[in-house]
Amino acid sequence: MIRFMTRWCALGVILCAAAPPALAQVRPQVHAVSRVAVVHGELHGVIRDDQGEAVRGAVVSALGSATVFSVTNDEGRFTFRNLPPGPYLVRVHRQGYVPARARVIDVRAGNRTSHSVTLVRSAEVDEKPAVLAAGLGGDAPPPAAEPDDSEHAHGEVAWRLRHQKRSVLKEAEQAVARLTGDESPLAEPLSGLGRAVGTSARLASALFADMQFDGQVNLLTTTSFDRPQDLFSMAVAEPRGVAYVSLVVPGRNGDWLMRGTITQGDISSWIASGSYRRAAAATHAYEAGLSYSAQRYLGGNGEALLAVRDGGRNVGSIYAYDNWAIAPRVRIGYGARYARYDYLPDESLLSPRASVTVRPSARDSLVLRAAVSHRETAPGAEEFTPPSVGFWLPPERTFSPLSRGPFRPEQLDHVEVAAEREIGSGVIVGVRAFRQRVDEQVVTLFGLTVAEGASSVGHYHVGSAGDFEARGFSVSASRTLRDGVQASVDYTQFDSRWAGYSPDAGALAELAQSVLRKDERIHDLTAAVETLVAPSATRVFIMYKLNTGFATANDTTPSALHNVRFNVQVNQALPFLGFLDANWEMVAAVTNLFRDETLDSSVYDELFVVAPPKRVLGGITMRF
Repeated sequence: MIRFMTRWCALGVILCAAAPPALAQVRPQVHAVSRVAVVHGELHGVIRDDQGEAVRGAVVSALGSATVFSVTNDEGRFTFRNLPPGPYLVRVHRQGYVPARARVIDVRAGNRTSHSVTLVRSAEVDEKPAVLAAGLGGDAPPPAAEPDDSEHAHGEVAWRLRHQKRSVLKEAEQAVARLTGDESPLAEPLSGLGRAVGTSARLASALFADMQFDGQVNLLTTTSFDRPQDLFSMAVAEPRGVAYVSLVVPGRNGDWLMRGTITQGDISSWIASGSYRRAAAATHAYEAGLSYSAQRYLGGNGEALLAVRDGGRNVGSIYAYDNWAIAPRVRIGYGARYARYDYLPDESLLSPRASVTVRPSARDSLVLRAAVSHRETAPGAEEFTPPSVGFWLPPERTFSPLSRGPFRPEQLDHVEVAAEREIGSGVIVGVRAFRQRVDEQVVTLFGLTVAEGASSVGHYHVGSAGDFEARGFSVSASRTLRDGVQASVDYTQFDSRWAGYSPDAGALAELAQSVLRKDERIHDLTAAVETLVAPSATRVFIMYKLNTGFATANDTTPSALHNVRFNVQVNQALPFLGFLDANWEMVAAVTNLFRDETLDSSVYDELFVVAPPKRVLGGITMRF
C-alpha cells in the first residue's frame, strides 16, 4: 500500500508539471549546470554601532540561492558580488555585540541592493553566574524584551524577522536560568567536581555562542522510471530516502564547509566532504577540500557483483584551486583534482586546469577569459562524486562494463577562449570558442536486460565509443524580464572528427549503433527560465535542451522526444513551519538529464547516455 501511494503521489507531480511537453522538465541531478549565462545581483551595506561608529570585523552572512560570507572593513562596509537573484536571509555577528535580528533581503538580477545594520554592544554582567549541580551555567541576564506585536509590520519579510535564528545554547541557558530560583532544588552546594564540570560547560557554551553557524538539511525521497505507467509496476525502482546535511562556519578570512549525505536500501551509501574557501575579494581566493564516497551493494544483480569486487565501491578525491589577482583587472586561476577509484585498474586520476581572466577597462563590463584543462573521468563517476551545484544524491545505481574487460577512464583535453559583456538594459551576452580532444569517450546505456529481478533503471552499462577531436563555438544571452522572471538561451555548434572505434564497437553496433559516429556537425539549443512568484513565495525553474546528436537504442523508434532533455524544479516556501526558526521549503523535481554538465566536460557526455530514465525527487529542505 505504501509503495502504491508513493507512486500515485509521484505520478501526480509529473502530471501537474507536464501540461505541454516544454513544461515537463527539471533541474538535473536536480540542478544541472547549462552553458547559459546568468544575470547576477549585488548586495552591499555598512555595519555601525549604536553610537554611529563603523564596526570593523563583523561577520555578515547571506543564505539563499547561494551561501556567502564577508567580514566588514575599517569603514564597516561589506559587499557580496555575483549573487544569484532571489531572497537571502542576512545575519550580522560580532563578538561583544548583541546579534542583529536576521533580515530577508530580495536581491534582484542586475541591481545593487543596499542593506545597513546597527549593532548594540552587549551589557556587561558583573556578578558571576551560579554553578549548577547539572554542570550547566547559572543565572543569565534576561533576554531583551520582544517588541509588542502591534509594532510589527504584517508582510512576509516582517513575519520572517519575528522568527529569526537564535543560538540553541542560549536558549538552553535561559531555560536553566528559569529553573534556578531560590526555591529550586538545583541551587544546592556543589562538590569540587561539579564546579569543574560546570566551568568547562560554561566555557564551551561561551565558545559556541560566539560562533556563527549556517546550514541546510534536506530530507528527500527519490525514484526513477522509464514511462509514467511504470509507476504502477511492481518492478519499478523502490523509492529511496536521502538525508543531507550542510554546515558552514564563517571565519575572518574564509569559510569552512562540511557536507554529508546518506541513503539506504539495496545500495547503502554515503558521501562526505570538507573544504575551506577564502574570501573571493582576497588577492589569493583559494579553495581546498576533500571528499569520500562509499557504496555497499546488497542486491542480487550478478553483473553488478562481478563488475566491482567486494569493498571496491569506494572513491576519494582531494583538490586545491587558487584564483590570484596579479593586477587590479587581471586574475589567473590554477589548481588540480586528484581522485582515487578503487574499482579502476589504474586507481589514480589527475585533473589539472588553469585560466586567465582580464577586464580591459574598469568603465566597461567586458570580461575576457582563456582556459585550458585536462580532465580524467571514470565510468560511473557520477554515482560517487558530488555535483558542482544542486542537490547531493549519494550512489543510487549499480553499473557494469558493456564488454568483458576492465573499466577505461575517459581523458579530455580542453581549450577555450570566451568573452562576456552586458549590453542594453540588463542583457548579458557571451561568446566562446573551444577545442577538445577526447580518448575513450564514455557511453552509458540504460534498459539492457540484466539479471532476473533486477530493475533496468537501477543498473546500467558503460563502455567506450572511441576517440575524437571537436571544434566549436557557442553564443548565449540572458536577461531579467518583468516581475523577476529570468530567461536565458544558449546555442552551441561543433564539428567532430573521429579517429577510431574502441573494442566495445562490436557490442555497441548490436545495441546502440547511433553512438558509432563518423565526422559530423552537432547543433545544441538550451533554454532556461527561472521565476519567483512573490505572492505565494514559489520558485520555478525550467530548462529544455534540444540537440541533434542524442544517441538511441537500436530497437527504439526515432521520434522528436529522443532529441530533448528536460529539467523542472519547484520550491514552495512553508512559512507556517517557522516555529523552529528556520526557512522551510517543499521541493518537487523531475529530470531526465543524467550528467552534471560543466563547461569543460566532453561535448558527447550527455549525448551518449542512451535511454536515460526519468528521476523524480521530492521532500523538504530547511535552511538555518
